[in-house]
Amino acid sequence: MQQTLPIPTPPDTSPDYTAQDITVLEGLEAVRVRPGMYIGSTGLSGLQHLMIEILDNAVDEAMAGYCTRVELKIDADGLITISDNGRGIPVDVHPTTGKSALETVMTTLHAGGKFGSGAYKVTGGLHGVGASVVNGLSEYLRAEVRRDSVLYSQEYSRGLPTTALVKEGKTGEHGTTVCFRPDPEIFDEIEYDFDELIRHFKDIAYLNKGLEICFTSYWHYERRNGDIERTYFFDGGIPNLVRNDNRNRRVLQSLPFYYEKTMDDTAVEVAVQYNDGYSESVHSYANCIKTPDGGTHLTGFRSALTRVINDFARKQGQIKDDQANLLGEDVREGLAAVISVKLTSPQFEGQTKHKLGNPEVAGIVQSVVNEGLSRYLEENPTEGKKVVEKCLTSQKAREAAKRARDLVIRKNALDGSSLPGKLADCAERDPAKSELYIVEGESAGGSAKMGRDRHFQAILPLKGKILNVERVLQQPDKILGHEEIRAMVAAVGAGEGEDFDPSKVRYHKVIIMTDADVDGSHIRTLILTFIYRRMRGLIDSGYLYIAQPPLYRIQNGRRVEYAYTEEQKDEILARHSGQRNPSVSRYKGLGEMNPEQLWETTMNPETRHMLEVRIESEVEADDVFTTFMGEVVAPRKSYIQAHARSVKNLDV
Repeated sequence: MQQTLPIPTPPDTSPDYTAQDITVLEGLEAVRVRPGMYIGSTGLSGLQHLMIEILDNAVDEAMAGYCTRVELKIDADGLITISDNGRGIPVDVHPTTGKSALETVMTTLHAGGKFGSGAYKVTGGLHGVGASVVNGLSEYLRAEVRRDSVLYSQEYSRGLPTTALVKEGKTGEHGTTVCFRPDPEIFDEIEYDFDELIRHFKDIAYLNKGLEICFTSYWHYERRNGDIERTYFFDGGIPNLVRNDNRNRRVLQSLPFYYEKTMDDTAVEVAVQYNDGYSESVHSYANCIKTPDGGTHLTGFRSALTRVINDFARKQGQIKDDQANLLGEDVREGLAAVISVKLTSPQFEGQTKHKLGNPEVAGIVQSVVNEGLSRYLEENPTEGKKVVEKCLTSQKAREAAKRARDLVIRKNALDGSSLPGKLADCAERDPAKSELYIVEGESAGGSAKMGRDRHFQAILPLKGKILNVERVLQQPDKILGHEEIRAMVAAVGAGEGEDFDPSKVRYHKVIIMTDADVDGSHIRTLILTFIYRRMRGLIDSGYLYIAQPPLYRIQNGRRVEYAYTEEQKDEILARHSGQRNPSVSRYKGLGEMNPEQLWETTMNPETRHMLEVRIESEVEADDVFTTFMGEVVAPRKSYIQAHARSVKNLDV
């Protein structure tokens, strides 16, 4: 007997919930209440992000051509000082705020000179929140501006000015100095990863020819003793960074390939040098901001690299007409490279700027790298042949591993000769008329087996969460050793990986059916990851679907309706207003639905709700999946929920 739930009183009509319960945060209060939104965390990485935010402002001055030196210092008492010789923050009265421009920048979110005013053509700062966030999260901050031969200063505490703007006197210098002490109320532990900071400062010097970065630290703690003094200055730019990466390796090119070009107001710099190792070391940057999660610039670079090396290898006869092209993983073994782009309106993911999202950049980078690398290989055929030989060796190793894997595994479950015991197959043998439901859980699988149409619907229940294959892409034996994955491959009957053959698929509708909750979203995401990486043909052929089970069952008398969203539930209840109260049942999972309900809502071709999984743009799809599946797979939101609205290249 189903439980009948009372209709809850909407919270916004409760007498205990009034306008007084609404909190309005003003100024920098929001930064202090939710610091992780602006700096990622209140741990070590967030603490170091404060320094980087102020440094980025100085680097923006350098990219604009006004700054040649930046000094960073951590005193013994923890005071951080960052000084540059740029133009200096303006100090005249801002027409909107009525305060000095300096105070406006330091105390107001989304205030800055990087919103298209013309003060900066290329910047790393976009949102106008960097300096104000640092101010809001510091117990003490002092800003000094050397501008128009006058030294100005102003002090703040936790985002609020404690002094007026003071004219200190004359000076022959120009630039900005920011001194601040992170607030112990926000940061429980004040410590730094000096190795990481030094790497970052060094990278900034590599990326900006002629910019001198000086770092000094007198701050000690129990795990770090001794002062630090470092100065970095590179005339050569990013080729020096590549050579530094390869300093302990045997290189295949005497000098790195380097090319720079500006196209459509986007400046592209790329440096490449191969070594005899097997690991890949690629650094990507956008407006001097490191993008550890890559982005469209990295996607364009990888596409161009694979294409150009294949074209050169065929022209040189190193790849014959009857041989397969090198794959991306083949040309990236032993690769050390830097890709840096500078553009007027970069689109980063979040304030921490870990990934570049401008779709047009992929094509620009691809075009520039195609042009430069093709010319380099033609002018340096000897070194080009060495690179191709290295890539061909990687290809042979990959194919040998594949053959060895085939000998061990393909003869059992993966050869399709025997179907998994848990599969309840259908009677229909025409794939175009057959459907396979991949169902979460044995309980839901039992209901689905009883509720299905046995003539054309097959059921494969999965136990628990399958392996996240994105984390073990280079370990195919681990992937194929997973029982539930082997069951899926055997049920579909078309192989997996590079041997996947869409013509052998046993069902032309493969439907993922999981619970309409967080765990179900997680399981669905893991299945999507596996299919995208190892059975991609299901997506490309249009065979993959996602079932949408209902969230609610609403019964009023003999009339039964189902709601798939909260909004639909509210609409249905509104229609029953004035009638006797309907019963509302919330489905926590597929296992709570009896076979008749499961058939009526999710399996009946005439009434079911399904989404077809499609990939619209090949250029960006791989990068989007790699980043999401590699780092965001967690029981929170599915790929579809998190990205369908914002990522246009994957339409589901």
